[in-house]
Amino acid sequence: MLCAQGRPSRLTLPLASLYYSAMAKSSSDPVKETCRLIRLARSKWDAHDNLGCRTERDRALALYGTLSPEQKDEIPQALRVWLRYRSEKYFGPDRTAPRRKR
Repeated sequence: MLCAQGRPSRLTLPLASLYYSAMAKSSSDPVKETCRLIRLARSKWDAHDNLGCRTERDRALALYGTLSPEQKDEIPQALRVWLRYRSEKYFGPDRTAPRRKR
């Protein structure tokens, strides 16, 4: 499903990783897109939107995983640290999974 902006809406992680890996191959600058996704996740975190933050963080991680080591070095360290810190501390496997809405 695509939203009005042409991006997928509420994709699961496997679908998001497929979408963003394909997008990274066709995109002219996957580093910029990764930075944009991390910044978007940070803004949702600051707004206390946990679901939105989790979604954008998953997308950023999926795209970050497709980058080469040289491309990863181009991402500002503040963004890399934030992504790693949030991924491990708040969304890691040892954390409680989000509840389903009723």
